[in-house]
Amino acid sequence: MAQLSYRSVSKIYNDGTRAVNALDLDIPDGELMVLVGPSGCGKTTALRMAGGLEQISEGEITIGGRVVNTLSPRDRDVAMVFQNYALYPHMSVYDNIAFPLQAQKMPRSQVRQRVESTARLLGLEEHLRRRPRALSGGQRQRVAMGRAIVREPQVFLMDEPLSNLDAKLRVEMRAGITSLQKDLGVTTIYVTHDQTEAMTMGHRIAVLRKGVLQQEGPPQQVYDRPANLFVAEFIGSPPMNLFRATLDQSGGRALCALTDQQLLLPEHFLDTRPELAKRLGREIAVGVRPEHLRDGSQADQGEPRLYASVSLVEALGHERQVHLKIPAPPVLTEDVLDVARDVDASVAAGLSEPSRREARAVARFDSDAKVTAGETREVALSADKLRFFDLESGKAIE
Repeated sequence: MAQLSYRSVSKIYNDGTRAVNALDLDIPDGELMVLVGPSGCGKTTALRMAGGLEQISEGEITIGGRVVNTLSPRDRDVAMVFQNYALYPHMSVYDNIAFPLQAQKMPRSQVRQRVESTARLLGLEEHLRRRPRALSGGQRQRVAMGRAIVREPQVFLMDEPLSNLDAKLRVEMRAGITSLQKDLGVTTIYVTHDQTEAMTMGHRIAVLRKGVLQQEGPPQQVYDRPANLFVAEFIGSPPMNLFRATLDQSGGRALCALTDQQLLLPEHFLDTRPELAKRLGREIAVGVRPEHLRDGSQADQGEPRLYASVSLVEALGHERQVHLKIPAPPVLTEDVLDVARDVDASVAAGLSEPSRREARAVARFDSDAKVTAGETREVALSADKLRFFDLESGKAIE
């Protein structure tokens, strides 16, 4: 096992495009690190550079303290798992798993021992004589993983290995990979654009945008305390609700002035937030997660409140997701629009004038909440869960 480190690593293509820009990242021995971000953010390029499939333009990558920049993929002692399985259709499951060991001319008895041990680990014992076409998608992916595991490498590199599976299989395989990685204790980089995979699988996650690392840390920390507007909008489903407000003070209490409402904050709110206090009189971005935007009738009396119109109610069984229109300017910075373009380019390009005067939000209500589209509703915000961002830099105001 080994630590994998990126030191100011960049990938620059011939046309000058920087797919990865000065990436600094350490993946300790035995950790599962998830690289996450929208399409084209550089996460797969970063993975391929570690595996030797992409040449490094600047910086260095070390595995177990050894610089591997100029080493071939074979000499790096890493194993890759791709989304397309890359199995040999004419070979049995046994031969597919055994192939890398046979290529090393390992003794036949040792090959059999390792293959059978790996098959037991992955629940493939009964399928060793079958060919890939006789397997389900989940079984094929396990065979692909078996071919990586059997080599006993220092590092696993996984590039969206579950993207070709249906939703149910993805859930099962997520749990399987997480458990397997824990049992094996192999340093792993896992690339995905699916934030559910990132949040549930990674010991830490690293969020990339346009080749630049935006934030890294434990998933819950990144979710609770996004470093900037891009991370706030990208991580979370539904994402963090964001709106613009002017920070003011009245009667010794801080308040966020919206278009025609005021969000009154608790007493002494700014006492422990000196950086926020410096923004008095300035416009800032205010963020709140859907689970911290609740039915006002069910909230504590002292919580900040505002009125919003209900545009849509989605009953999900365990909860109701209530879509709201808040009379406050939305946050339409480049950080936020980048995420909107990735989800739906037409939404980002066609923002109408009315939408520029009201922010959209999603709240999570209890499943038995009586709420209907078209009504005006009082909603409460958990003050200690509010997040604030500088509109010019996009950075969180801590």
